[in-house]
Amino acid sequence: MTVDTDQLGPVDWIVVEFPGSQMNGEIAPVLGDLEDRGLIRVLDLLFMKKLADGSLEAFEASDLEDSEIGDLRRNEAEIAMVLSEQDVMDLGETIEPGSSAAVLVWENTWAAPFGAAVRHAGGQAVASGRIPVQALLAAAEADEEEGD
Repeated sequence: MTVDTDQLGPVDWIVVEFPGSQMNGEIAPVLGDLEDRGLIRVLDLLFMKKLADGSLEAFEASDLEDSEIGDLRRNEAEIAMVLSEQDVMDLGETIEPGSSAAVLVWENTWAAPFGAAVRHAGGQAVASGRIPVQALLAAAEADEEEGD
């Protein structure tokens, strides 16, 4: 994978857990749509299963059935594999025994022009963050309760 660092957007990652190992590929069409519209570019995609005894198994898309991951393997040849073995072990700690998970690393290509403009202007990002949806929902609910 060649990267034009002048047009590189911010990179994020997420671990999505499926309790009871019930992964079925339903997220594939939405992820594909985001890629097709040029909003993101998948950089790495890994699947994990944590067995009841706490041991961890990691898989690439080619190791799994379509019924488990759907069309998530569509860009497997373009994946950069940015996660190290230690990253996988660390992320595996977040998964409950008896569950499976997808680990997704993506570039926010929609933000690349802004990032390039910041770098050309001599600036640099010094802090970044993410507010979980659950926190936003809890804050909205608290606001509603205060208004009642």
